[in-house]
Amino acid sequence: MLCQALRRFGKKLVRKHPLELPVAETAPARSLSTLDLVVLGVGNTLGVSVYILVGEVARDQAGPSLVISILVAGLTSVLAGLCYGEISARVPHSGSAYLYSYVTVGELWAFITGWFLILTTFAHIGIRIWAWTLFFDNLFGNKFSLTLQETFLPQAPGVFVEILGFIIMFLLLLIMELLTRNIRQLSLVTKMLTLVKVLALGFVIISGFLKGDLHNWKLTEDDYIKAGLNDTSSLGLLGSGGFVPFGFQGILRGSATCIYAFTGFNIIVTRVELAQNPKCSIPKSIMISLFICFLVYFGVSVALTLMVPYYQLQPGSALPEAFLHIGWAPAYHFVNVGFFCSLSTKVFGNMFPIRQQVYMMAKDGLLFPVLTRIQTGTYMPILATMIIFIVATIMAFFLGFTDLLDLRSIGALLVFTLLAFIVLILRYQPERKNGGKETEGNEAEVQENRPAAESLTLQALFFPGNPTPTALSGWVVSVCSSLLVLLLTLLCLVLARWPVLLSGDPVWITVVVLLLVLITGMTGVIWRQPQSSSPIHFKVPGLPLLPLLSIFLNIYLMMQMTAGTWALFGSWVLVGFAIYFGYGIRHSQIP
Repeated sequence: MLCQALRRFGKKLVRKHPLELPVAETAPARSLSTLDLVVLGVGNTLGVSVYILVGEVARDQAGPSLVISILVAGLTSVLAGLCYGEISARVPHSGSAYLYSYVTVGELWAFITGWFLILTTFAHIGIRIWAWTLFFDNLFGNKFSLTLQETFLPQAPGVFVEILGFIIMFLLLLIMELLTRNIRQLSLVTKMLTLVKVLALGFVIISGFLKGDLHNWKLTEDDYIKAGLNDTSSLGLLGSGGFVPFGFQGILRGSATCIYAFTGFNIIVTRVELAQNPKCSIPKSIMISLFICFLVYFGVSVALTLMVPYYQLQPGSALPEAFLHIGWAPAYHFVNVGFFCSLSTKVFGNMFPIRQQVYMMAKDGLLFPVLTRIQTGTYMPILATMIIFIVATIMAFFLGFTDLLDLRSIGALLVFTLLAFIVLILRYQPERKNGGKETEGNEAEVQENRPAAESLTLQALFFPGNPTPTALSGWVVSVCSSLLVLLLTLLCLVLARWPVLLSGDPVWITVVVLLLVLITGMTGVIWRQPQSSSPIHFKVPGLPLLPLLSIFLNIYLMMQMTAGTWALFGSWVLVGFAIYFGYGIRHSQIP
């Protein structure tokens, strides 16, 4: 009885969402070309991060080596984009990583993914509120808080003035969101704003190469002393000078934070129903938009760190202030216009992803049924938008800008890891009948038709006898992939102690060598298994190496997050598990 109960419980955790009718039969007119999707992806990705995040990371985490952090974050995001591309080609339906997980690996992982996406979207809206606050503060010459205090609360403590500032930003963004909900020309407006901010960033890049000084990549302690920042030999938070003032750890920490800069491309997968030829255009537009964004981020990082010594970058206004530093005052206003356009493109339609995510999970029975009304009627979406903004404003006030960035980044990295894991497993699975829906009859048929010679032996692991995937080879890949994720996690934990490894400690070096041997062996087992030959428009090249590299980079960057970030994230996960195991698993709409 206990075994049967556990088996039923396990089946509930991995039950999969059946796909509905093909999109072509029910979708509205397909109007988005590949170019439209690329503009959408670039517009949603090149936002607040290029104006605020770049300066924050350069000043406090990486210094001029920010360019390496951008390179690592870009590589990590490109690998994730490849995985998004293959899964979107396999499941050409509008949705997100939540839907992809539900269709491919089962309910528990889908809930975890959706729960992570809700958190990261809340964090993203909180970052937007911070960004608008910083923008207006800079617009008033860094006197926004002072102006509020003199006008409204002359005798109030600073904390109340800060609260008032967040309330004003909340009301402003809420009004802008509600006013733009039903604009029919939204796509044209987005294109125009995206063009302006790309032109502004192009101007920044060209200016950096014209007015940059390579000496800013070779700063020493004497430069700090001459600038009046240090009169002792201790540089404190300014680092140790040179191109890598905060050391290798600073590069890694900066890479983890910079992941946020590339997370906007996933909006493309929510437009499948409007895309022309989605199986081809969705993967292509994801890769093109990521490549464009990487070039822009890399160019801006090089230009900024060449124009201004990293320790003189102003928090919240690094790019505009850089032109005041080099004496180009008129350019300051032009770059601020680009900053405004970047913030504005994030307003238009930004509430849709989080409302859609909550609606999908509630419709599937994983969240409370009252939440299905979040996308229906006239007043419920407005009320939902207000509640979302209130929660995000509270998060922005209590957590701060850096904490919100880290929460957004860690959630994105976990979703990227899951997508790479899905791609790794799906490529080696046998074809399923009836659109991937499994029934007891199908399972019995598979068992009856399974060849008698199909048994797990050492020879079968490295020399499988069937050129096409079988149930056994698919099971082998699933087990090996799960073990590889565990081994890669252990390897990342050990590599996080890299100063000890560099000291030549034989114990830790032996552990690393053993882990690498096990990882290599299991990777070889997966590589020897037959892959699915189903024709799809886009496949991740280099399996199983690229998905495994993606998993490794994602986990290693997550190791760079602070303990406080992990505590916040762990609390969110515990709340999610309480909801799922207390309600969702019993009310799921999937039989």
